[in-house]
Amino acid sequence: MIFLMADNKEQRVCVKFCFLLGTSAAETVLIRQEAFKEEALSKIHVCEWYSCSKGGEMSCEDQPRSDRTSTCRNDGNLENVLNAINADCRRTVDEISEITGLSWSSFQRMLTEGFYMKRASASFLPRLTEDKKTIV
Repeated sequence: MIFLMADNKEQRVCVKFCFLLGTSAAETVLIRQEAFKEEALSKIHVCEWYSCSKGGEMSCEDQPRSDRTSTCRNDGNLENVLNAINADCRRTVDEISEITGLSWSSFQRMLTEGFYMKRASASFLPRLTEDKKTIV
């Protein structure tokens, strides 16, 4: 069986349909989870859309957003982050965000979108005992 990924707009249309039929938000959550499986959005989103529908907002389109560009992703900050990573690649996200003065989420976004990097977990190495310096 093939499942197609549903975007937010498609799921909003489904929520609107259930709302117009008089289905409760809780029932709509269950219906969407059955239909969209892992792709189903959270109960919180369904409740928000139900609240908007009750208030008369029946549009399924995204609301316009401000045209303000991100202030953290500039050449100076990108260079500072890259320098902090190159100085010690074993630093944690928290340490580097503190060093650069950027928020944790801004730093994460820079790593993934700016440098196309991802965090990798540390390797597990053999542990040496103190008394014999042997591998346990």
